[in-house]
Amino acid sequence: MKLPKLIITDIDGVWTDAGMYYDQRGNELKKFNTADSFGVILCREFDIPVAIITGERTEIVARRAGKLNIKYLYQGSSDKIKDATDLLSKLDVDWQDVAHIGDDLGDYHLLKKVGISGAPSNAADFIKEVASIHTVKAGGDGAFREFVETIFKNAGLYEEALERLLK
Repeated sequence: MKLPKLIITDIDGVWTDAGMYYDQRGNELKKFNTADSFGVILCREFDIPVAIITGERTEIVARRAGKLNIKYLYQGSSDKIKDATDLLSKLDVDWQDVAHIGDDLGDYHLLKKVGISGAPSNAADFIKEVASIHTVKAGGDGAFREFVETIFKNAGLYEEALERLLK
């Protein structure tokens, strides 16, 4: 397996446990696992852009993307294929050179279209059926990191990546 030229990720159910938390004032909260940051760092070390395409639209996700310097953020996506097609055109990347991890209905068609597809352990069963990589970790528990690490391991580049990062 070779490394993808782009990794696309969903957020709710992948980077989070898919829970939607509200405080007494109506503020929405999400819990992110910092372990997933390492997946972004690995990608950055090998010049692989990470894109977030999510159906939700929240300042929380924008802040997380900003903190990790994720340049490609599509929120409120009602058509992930369309948004991904636009991004692939901008980056001049073919579908077979894309990896995507998602967990539910909004990810199904995109998972079927990309070269490397992934699903966290808590993904819907019909999503797991179309995914080529199944993480042991659940969404919100480091599933994105595990997905990226698995891609690097399958490409035989994980040890090199660690050596580069540990210098």
